[in-house]
Amino acid sequence: MRRARILGAGALVVALGFCGSGAWTYAQARTDEELAFGRERDTALAEGRHRLTVLNTLDASTRERAEAGIRAWRDASTGPLRTELGRTEAAVGASARATVTEAALTALDTRAGTAKLIATVRVDVTPRGAGGPTTDRKRLEAVLTRTGEDTWRVAALSAVPVTGAEGGEDE
Repeated sequence: MRRARILGAGALVVALGFCGSGAWTYAQARTDEELAFGRERDTALAEGRHRLTVLNTLDASTRERAEAGIRAWRDASTGPLRTELGRTEAAVGASARATVTEAALTALDTRAGTAKLIATVRVDVTPRGAGGPTTDRKRLEAVLTRTGEDTWRVAALSAVPVTGAEGGEDE
């Protein structure tokens, strides 16, 4: 009987030690700077992908839809880019639908709230009236600025030149 009590007490001590160790590890991981940096990186990448999709998409089938698309462009951007896009006039015409096929952050400064993103984007353009849709592929670099706790917007956007082998594009 005494041996069973000793074994039971020993098992209880081991179980409490295991639970305490798990709780300590969990608490340490929740405050770990590397974990926080990884979360910020993932958020900036996801937001950047989404914002690039918006900035390369426009339904111009009607004036109202074109105006809504331009408002979405403004919501996806910040700073001088937002101001520039705000001067865009809505017109009925060709529509574009973008898909970010690949993207990666090349820089992230969590303290300054800035990041750089490179991406390849496929844009399907549907002309108004006659003619079939065409597909365009772009390589873009975007400068992202954090404008809220989990909100990143595009502050600058530029095309990355494509260099190919002897007279052809590298695609």
